[in-house]
Amino acid sequence: MSKQLNILFVSSEVEPFAKTGGLADVSSALPKAIKDLGHEIRIMMPRYRFISERRFRLHDIIRLKDIPIPVGDAVHAGNVKSSFIMNLKEKVQVYFLDNETYFGRDGVYQNPANKKDYKDNDERFIFFARGVLETLKRLGWQPDVIHCNDWQTGLIPVMMKTIYKDDPFFRNIKTVFTIHNMAYQGAFPPESFKKSGLPEEIFHHNGVEAYGKFNFLKTALSYADTITTVSEKYAREICESPEYGAGLEGLLMARKKDLRGLLNGIDIVTWDPASDNFIFRKYDAKSVEAKSDNKKALLKRFGMEFDPARPVIGAITRLVDQKGFDLVLEVLEDIVKLDAQFVMLASGDKETEAKFERLHKKHPKHITLVFGFDEELAHMIEAGSDMFLMPSRYEPCGLNQMYSMRYGTVPIVRATGGLDDTVVDHHAGGKGTGFKFEHYDGGELLKAVQRAIAAFQKPDEWKKLMRNGMAQDFSWEHSAKKYIALYRDILKP
Repeated sequence: MSKQLNILFVSSEVEPFAKTGGLADVSSALPKAIKDLGHEIRIMMPRYRFISERRFRLHDIIRLKDIPIPVGDAVHAGNVKSSFIMNLKEKVQVYFLDNETYFGRDGVYQNPANKKDYKDNDERFIFFARGVLETLKRLGWQPDVIHCNDWQTGLIPVMMKTIYKDDPFFRNIKTVFTIHNMAYQGAFPPESFKKSGLPEEIFHHNGVEAYGKFNFLKTALSYADTITTVSEKYAREICESPEYGAGLEGLLMARKKDLRGLLNGIDIVTWDPASDNFIFRKYDAKSVEAKSDNKKALLKRFGMEFDPARPVIGAITRLVDQKGFDLVLEVLEDIVKLDAQFVMLASGDKETEAKFERLHKKHPKHITLVFGFDEELAHMIEAGSDMFLMPSRYEPCGLNQMYSMRYGTVPIVRATGGLDDTVVDHHAGGKGTGFKFEHYDGGELLKAVQRAIAAFQKPDEWKKLMRNGMAQDFSWEHSAKKYIALYRDILKP
């Protein structure tokens, strides 16, 4: 029997305690899946003020008043509290580094009142990185691997290889660093470096500096034992292109042998049309005909006319440059001319919202929009749409295309990152699960929509596409096994 591994999973946000995006979902789901495979995995994150002690039953396990954690010229200390998240079989322990100065706030990275980043985010996550390592020593629990996620944890590998390099406690511990999105790097002025306690000789282009700044993400890419990202295609893209690599593609190319793309999974319990309480009628691959009732319910909610021969195209998105909805604005009136209906749940840029609103007013029978977020409506769109639109400029992994296939909703995507890895184009000899277009261009998107509508008009062909998608395995168990193999690989002598 293979040796049980000990893993510390470090993240700045974990569902259900703190969430600003998909990182929180991954940081909850992946550890639970790894625990289910029989390994000891624990999570560590900051204790933000809004994380309720009563609701989550937090309790002190270490008082760190005797542990000085230097940040610049000041010395700070804190406590470690503990709670847990449940997986299918047992609990996953979660440690919270608690410090009122740095984490006693209402936001994770930004002040909720003005939507501006906290000015001391550099200090907050210098403190967190050092605090994680000091906590491990006080716990006396020695992981085989410390798995770090995104720039907020990026200083842990370099601290282990400099400040703690002679400490026998850390000698055999390996580090994995996962990039969830290259666009977010944690780049701070050079003065921030002086607060880190790191040796001056590593502040250079081959160390922790990038474009004159102290870059937390680059630091992790330079010093982690292994780097992962959230899909195979994105792993290639970030090495090969300045657009995807965000200025660090040279370093990524240099470390290409240490970089792997491991696809995220999805929560197959929450997102399951056979048991989804948010949708009008439950169904599975053997009863896909029931999907039509969900389409009726979706359209009825918005006072739109139901016609089984008219396709409904759904979208759930943030209206930011990455997501490609500038292309949708270019061609949405052409899509309407194809007699398709468009239902979108979105949030983000107010100017873009206004442009969509004008199109809705012009074509109210074919376009409906909801701005904000509504969990129930998100499920209704996945169940009630025939097609799902994700025309992203770049997409490290993407989740909605996987949810869509699970619901028999056929994705139309740009062939980038995780979208390309997960969707098989309809041209692929009977194995297709969706429709892809290559170039970031409105005309190319429109052609993909036209192909999808042409297939929709052939019921047998369309059912085959739906069932192909529903047969895919995007469970976290599948992904977790790949992570375990990676951990074992880097631990080999």
